[in-house]
Amino acid sequence: MLDRILEPEVMDDAAEAAAYDAMDHAEANTAFVDRLVELGIGRCATALDLGTGPGDIPVLLCGQTDTPHITAVDLAQSMLDLAGTRVREAQLSDRITLAKMDVKALDLPHASFDAVFSNTILHHIPEPEAMLREAARVLRPGGLLLIRDLYRPTSTEQLGQLVDQHTSGCDDEQRRLFAESLHAALTADELRALADTCGLEDAEVVVDTDRHMSLQRSID
Repeated sequence: MLDRILEPEVMDDAAEAAAYDAMDHAEANTAFVDRLVELGIGRCATALDLGTGPGDIPVLLCGQTDTPHITAVDLAQSMLDLAGTRVREAQLSDRITLAKMDVKALDLPHASFDAVFSNTILHHIPEPEAMLREAARVLRPGGLLLIRDLYRPTSTEQLGQLVDQHTSGCDDEQRRLFAESLHAALTADELRALADTCGLEDAEVVVDTDRHMSLQRSID
């Protein structure tokens, strides 16, 4: 099993943020929003997106359902700048609120959201337990949860195969970013163990693809 090798927590270099934004995330983003719909996001009035990055998920979600109002947070100003442009262009400023915030220490009230979700952010966090505890804290009892992330390959060979398979047409910088993200990710067993210590023992760990897994719970 590969050791977890951390990557920078905050992608606040404008060039790196642009390189990430230029990658084709459409298939994964669509699958993520489809899962939110399956879990009952349409019955939620408020939702929190942890680590929104360039804002793709909130914008896409608003095109799928009339609810909820989404608070989307990120610690990287470069990402929030991209997200702000995307939200304004989509004319969704009344439905999406952007805020600079640390997902490990959210300046938000307890049990204040019907849904909390995050797409491929957990591997950026050196102490992922802190993020999961905050997700559990701000989610109302019985609320919807979807934390999707990459999972760490079992070997260098498998990592290389995944990079080759999923970065076709990408440049060297984009390939590097993806490889480092895979190396920084948790395993499904590690995610399960952390969830059980963070008040999320009733959430299910699901292996979604050859590189993605989810910690999820549908809304009551």
